[in-house]
Amino acid sequence: MMNNFSLTEINEKISERSKFLVDLKKSMSSIISGQSELINKLIIAILADGHILLEGLPGLAKTLMVKTLSNLIKTDFQRIQFTPDMLPADLLGTLVYNQKTGEFDIRKGPIFSNIILADEINRSPAKVQSALLEAMQERQITIGEETFLLDKPFLVMATQNPIEQEGTYPLPEAQVDRFLFKLIVNYPSLDSERIILRQNTKSNKIEDTEAIISKSKIIDAQKVIEEIYVDEKVEDYILNLIFATREPSNNGLEDLAGIIDFGASPRATINLVRAAKARAFTENRGYITPEDIRNIGADVLRHRIILSYEAEAEELTSEDVIERLFEVVEVP
Repeated sequence: MMNNFSLTEINEKISERSKFLVDLKKSMSSIISGQSELINKLIIAILADGHILLEGLPGLAKTLMVKTLSNLIKTDFQRIQFTPDMLPADLLGTLVYNQKTGEFDIRKGPIFSNIILADEINRSPAKVQSALLEAMQERQITIGEETFLLDKPFLVMATQNPIEQEGTYPLPEAQVDRFLFKLIVNYPSLDSERIILRQNTKSNKIEDTEAIISKSKIIDAQKVIEEIYVDEKVEDYILNLIFATREPSNNGLEDLAGIIDFGASPRATINLVRAAKARAFTENRGYITPEDIRNIGADVLRHRIILSYEAEAEELTSEDVIERLFEVVEVP
């Protein structure tokens, strides 16, 4: 158990290192209306040192959101438009022959940045998707015989069109597993869209945004987040949720026995803890609660639970399965 002294100490650190969050959320909300939940999840992802896969139709401010975040954090930002004719070298970089020296020079690709918007990732062939996802996992790139470490913080926000759209290459399940979150972007409410309408008939304010946070503040926050306390009962809750996806019949979910083909991997367990710690940090808390797990649970699990053909026949989605999980698995 954690003693009071150390809990007080971690709370003080969080209180000191999380001051920038209020200004960050306020500045982002002043530019992006109607997507407050998405803004929160984006901030949690960068604090948890994870990546995001966004699924939604075009025109829902995905690009604006990431560009605003990179402007406010004083980081390098790259938007990479994925296309069917793209090559891994277009993303990572390549060796270029220098006629003057007679040697090959390294030309780095757009992946060498802090915040990357990988737009329409499912429009590119598998070898390009694989190159990006490997860079995300390893945090390093090899060009020729040289290996380069990527700068911190490093956040990839990949967008994909719903699979029903033509000309898309679905991401393999094993690769999707490398994203911390998969978020579904929906249309804003009527009131939010009214605000968007009024804002965007005036000048676009993104050019006016100035950096209010240094990269070092994000890195410092990530170090503090690692120290956030996880009680054994909360660990049990996380493990029970994960094991319920693998063995539903043994966990009071007999109705899901033929519905789930593959349950969540150990990477899901790790990411639930990482994301819950980052969420506790945003709430100014030195420990995680079941509420943190419930808040980020669907976003961590929705792309990690593979459903059977039977589920498709019954028109069940991973959302339905996750909802059932949280209903049945006992909260400590």
